[in-house]
Order: sequence, then structure tokens, then C-alpha cells
Amino acid sequence: MATFGNLSDRLAETFKNLRTKGKLSAADVDGTVREIRRALLDADVSLDVVKQFTAHVRERALGDEVNKALNPAQQVVQIVNDELIAILGGQQRRLQFAKNPPTVIMLAGLQGAGKTTLAGKLAKWLVKDGHTPLLVAADLQRPNAVNQLQVVGGQAGVPVFAPEPGNGVGDPVKVAKDAVAQAVRSQHDVVVIDTAGRLGVDAEMMKQAANIRKATNPDEVLFVIDAMIGQDAVTTAKAFQEGVDFTGVVLSKLDGDARGGAALSVASVTGRPIIFASTGEGLDDFEPFHPDRMASRILDLGDILTLIEQAQQAFDEEEAIKVAEKLATEQFTLEDFLKQMQQLRGAGSIKKMLGMLPGAGGMKQQLENFDEREIVRTEAIIQSMTVAERRNPKLLNGSRRLRIARGSGMTVTDVNQLVQRFEQAAKMMKTVARGGVPQVPGMGPIPGVGTYGGGKRQAAKGKKKSSGSRSGNPAKRAAENAAIASGVAPAGPPSAPTGSGFGLGTGGAAPKGAPSEDELAALQKFLGR
Repeated sequence: MATFGNLSDRLAETFKNLRTKGKLSAADVDGTVREIRRALLDADVSLDVVKQFTAHVRERALGDEVNKALNPAQQVVQIVNDELIAILGGQQRRLQFAKNPPTVIMLAGLQGAGKTTLAGKLAKWLVKDGHTPLLVAADLQRPNAVNQLQVVGGQAGVPVFAPEPGNGVGDPVKVAKDAVAQAVRSQHDVVVIDTAGRLGVDAEMMKQAANIRKATNPDEVLFVIDAMIGQDAVTTAKAFQEGVDFTGVVLSKLDGDARGGAALSVASVTGRPIIFASTGEGLDDFEPFHPDRMASRILDLGDILTLIEQAQQAFDEEEAIKVAEKLATEQFTLEDFLKQMQQLRGAGSIKKMLGMLPGAGGMKQQLENFDEREIVRTEAIIQSMTVAERRNPKLLNGSRRLRIARGSGMTVTDVNQLVQRFEQAAKMMKTVARGGVPQVPGMGPIPGVGTYGGGKRQAAKGKKKSSGSRSGNPAKRAAENAAIASGVAPAGPPSAPTGSGFGLGTGGAAPKGAPSEDELAALQKFLGR
């Protein structure tokens, strides 16, 4: 996520300087707060919010909680994290649904903020949550706004109520009122009203939005604001709060700005929570806003919870169990590999998912250079194979690889590299499935850890193990070697039967040198059992 990129870098550099100090003085705290203030102002955060934020951080950083901490630098990071969560709204706020459907949700905001596209994203999210939304084309001013909503609704698989053609024709208040009645008749439990916007705040737009609110009595009025609007975010938000009085905020275009000061200003200034965030151009790039998770992203602490939620939505648990069984029994094929890649791609942008890992800011350059189209190319190569070839890559001779390369639009070298990578990956996964530690290409063996079966191979390659006696007593060693040479087992404790890794015997005949059943019976009789 590009949002807060500059702010994250500046804060990370500030905290890096603190980690070298075992105890923080007042001068250290003041210097840190000064850098945080500069970073927030550069990110277009409102001046009033910056003053309030830095004052709280300084007060807590000079308090006993830092002075008594074992690691003052980490304690300061925790304080900044807590204060970020506070100005982002504190607790997550969910949509409020009506007790008697339909729930009416009205969207308001400036033209260009992305209301129409966001209406489609919200509708698709509601469908996934088990609702039956109805989109309403009440933006009758902007050219082709009605057509755009119909296209977006078609992509989201949601019906659109559009009795008027728009382009300046029709009464938006009447359309919104009729839409609620239509939702009751057609049993839609949510109505999403897309209203008109202007390039700037004006009285006519506010009056129209206020009339729509009065006519429909919405359960939620969501103010859609462009995250790239900068310092003007506070002025616009206050104007809409006075004119329409929204109940929640939705941040759009959150992926296209490296500053994102609007997110840190609006919730704090208006006192209204941020409920959703739009994180991309696709209809699936839409997520509920969690203040604590966003604060963690800003401080490069990762967002593991969102990553897990996305993975749970994309991956099939039953399919994962089948793959694990195939790995354990060495039956993992290119066909299974293809299914796993398709599920991974269905989880969303891999760049965004990697960006949610803690410390992702340190590998920003690698993430930028990562080409997600490589997965598409890999899919094309595997899909150009026959079923038999996917299940048994050993069938891939030269002519077959040439055919696959032509069918996928790739080269034979690309096919060879894919097969080689698959074999290496399958080998590593089998090793892990057996409980071993795989050898990673380009890395030496891990000290103190052996690979699965590696110890036996190394022993075989090294010096041949002596089959003679290892006794330190020369006379005893000579006697035992003579006994071995004559084929008689040396005296001593019986050797343990060979078996599985769980200490169980093989179930076959007793190994050479083990006591017979008669000897065991005599021993038990001697012991009085």
C-alpha cells in the first residue's frame, strides 16, 4: 500500500536513532517529537491534529512508563502506536443496519472522490456478507453518471434502480424516495444511494443532499473523501458535516497517495469514525477500516490479522488438507501446483499481502520490482500441458516442451525453468512434510540441524564406518574382533531392534544377536516373574 509510505519511512528513521540509547533524556524525547511533527506535517496532516498528537506523545514519553521501561525505544514506539490509533478513531465502527429492512445508506462527497465506483464496491461487499443490496442512481447531474453506475452494478452483480436518464434530467429526491419503496416491494434489505457531487463545496449541492436525506431518512450517511485531497480534507469534511451531517467516513484512493494525511485528520476533527477504505481500482479492493491495524501499517509493524482474513476467504480448507496429504505421500503434481497458484491469485494482490508483513518497509524495492504477471505466465505454461504431463513431469521430453512453449507463448527455456523450480519446490515441501529441514538453494546447511535423511547420506559418503570393536581395552577389543571374525556375537547387551522413528519394531524376525524366546523365558523364570 502506497499510503503513508513517506510517513512510515520518516517514523522508522526516527525510531532507529532511539534504539541505540539505553535511557532517554528530555532532549532525546524533544528531538523525537520534533521529527514526528515534521513527518506528520509533510504527510498533510492537519496542524491542529499534529499539535494535539505530539503533545500527548511528549507528555507520555517523559512520564514514568518510559523511564521505568527496560527498552525505552520500544516503549516510545508503543506510545506513538496508541496515539495513532486514537486519532484514527480508536475502536472499529461497523455499519448500523435497520431493525426493519431496508437499511438505507446514502453516499455524499465531492465530485471525483470516487462515490460511484465505491457504491459498487460497497454493494459487492454487502453481497458477500449475505445481503441483497439495491443501487440507486440519484446522481443526475454529472454526464453519464447513471450509465457508469449501471456498468459498475453489472460488474458487481447487483441491480440498479435508474428510472431517469440523468445528464441534468430528473429529480434526484424523487428517485431516492421511489427507490426505497421499490426495495420494499422487491425485498432488497439494503439501499445504496449514489448522490451528485460538485468540484467544490457549494450551497446547491448541500441543499440537494440534505433534501435526499430528509426524504429517505437514511440509517447511514457515508462521507466519501479522496485520500489525496491533502490539507483541504478538514475544510471539506467540516462543510459536509454542517450541511449534511454524515455518520461515517469512507476513504477512497487510499493506494494512490504516499502521504494520506486525510485519514489522520478527518476522524479526529469531525469526531466521525472511518468505516471503510478503498485500497485499489478493482471492486474487491475494499475493506473495513481498523484503526489499530492501520496504525501498525504506518509504523511498519505489519497487519497479520487482515492477511489471515484474506487468506481464509481465498483458500479452501478441504483442498489444503488434500494437498498436505499429497505432499506427505509424494503425490504432489503440477496440477496441484496450478490450483494453489490460482487460490493465491484469488486472495488479491500479492504485493499488498507481502506489504502487510512486519518489516515490509525494509524490502520496499524488492516489492516494487516484483512482477505479479509471472504467476499468469506460469499458469499459461501449466495449462498448455496435457493432464498426463501435469501429473508426471518426467514425460516432458524435448518435443513436448517445444509444443508447450508455443501453446503458452513462452520459450522452451521458460518451460525448463518452471519444471526445475517445481521439482526443487516439491522436494523441499516433501522434506518439510516429513518433519525435516530443507536445504535452501544458495544457503549452506543450518548449524545443528540436519536435513531429512541427510545424516545417513553424509555418513555413507564420508569415512566408512568400522565394523570392528570400539572398546578402549586392547585385550577386550582383540577378543571381540576375534568373535566377530568367527561369526559369533560378542557378549554384551542385546542390540535394540530396528524399527520406525516412533521406536516401534519392524514386526519381522528378531535381529541378529537378539535373545531367543527360550532365553527370554529362562531370564523371566530366573527373575522370579
